[in-house]
Amino acid sequence: MVQSIAHIALVVRDYDEAIAYYCDVLDFDLLADEYQPEQDKRWVLVRPKGGAGTSLLLARADGPDQEPFVGAQSGGRVFLFLETDDFERDYAAYCAKGVTFTRPPVIQPYGRVAVFSDLYGNLWDLIQFTAK
Repeated sequence: MVQSIAHIALVVRDYDEAIAYYCDVLDFDLLADEYQPEQDKRWVLVRPKGGAGTSLLLARADGPDQEPFVGAQSGGRVFLFLETDDFERDYAAYCAKGVTFTRPPVIQPYGRVAVFSDLYGNLWDLIQFTAK
């Protein structure tokens, strides 16, 4: 089985809340967690079950009214991908854990895809792929 997500930077309200979401809800393994006090940021290395390690840069939102986001991208949203070779299993597991899918599964040329919203409203594409 191969799963991976892109290297991403997230602005979050609470570090522990964000890490718990990836580990408890999305069922990732936490491989490393390093706090950088001079920048008030955490580098977190997580791994989807059976996948390679992926680094997340977690930065704290400056204030309670700041909307957490994933980077800035002109002309459209930033795409976050979670690939799976067992779409039905992962889709059902995420639904059972309360993950909100904003777009139900559809068939695309590269496989099935569904879009879900994470803890901070960032949109993720859950994508089926065929291992070669």
